[in-house]
Amino acid sequence: MHCCASRWPEGGLPRRLGAALRVWLTALAFLGLLLPMVQAQEAGRAALQLRVERSAQGVFLSAVVPVQLPPSVENALLNGIAMHFVAQAQILRHRWYWSDKVLVNAMRYMRLSYQPLTRRWRVAQASEPIAPSGLGIALAQNYDTLQEALAAMGRISRWRVAQASELDEDTPYTLRLNYRLDTSQLPRPLQWGAVGGINWNLQLEGAAPVPETVQPLPEVPPQEP
Repeated sequence: MHCCASRWPEGGLPRRLGAALRVWLTALAFLGLLLPMVQAQEAGRAALQLRVERSAQGVFLSAVVPVQLPPSVENALLNGIAMHFVAQAQILRHRWYWSDKVLVNAMRYMRLSYQPLTRRWRVAQASEPIAPSGLGIALAQNYDTLQEALAAMGRISRWRVAQASELDEDTPYTLRLNYRLDTSQLPRPLQWGAVGGINWNLQLEGAAPVPETVQPLPEVPPQEP
């Protein structure tokens, strides 16, 4: 009995079991927080609609993005802080021996702001990052409600993301769209609070195959930027 008892210091086994139990409980709690986030992201991907067309003029993307603002973002807008968003379209070629190769990387930038005097919402769009002064804006429009502004931001109509010469025919490609809130454009104090914050997380992703051959399309001018 004395020999066996000497293998475990007094209270050693209960302490080890207690430590292991705390690790498991922490892991379960983390998974409980993570699961709703993963489900929300999957729901967002399911709702995102993509359509990819290919013609002699290039590759065009049309999409409906269900933009939903977290309460913290909406409150910041109502307090006069403009929010910046980025739509990133990439065309990838599959490689069995390595990660997929990015052939095209197209960007579209948006800024959403609230005008307290007129109680209207303003959406600006450009092919380059929009400066606080408003320089570089290619298109801007006002809306009466936030829902109208978000719907306009989420509509992408025949955005030319690649020239025809950038892709080979009879070759499979995938177009991937990433739509996110650009927290780097926030004021510095808000950036510190937004890093890793669930309340500032807004990112939607989707993918669709690019037609392998050129398709005849109606003569409609492409949407720029």
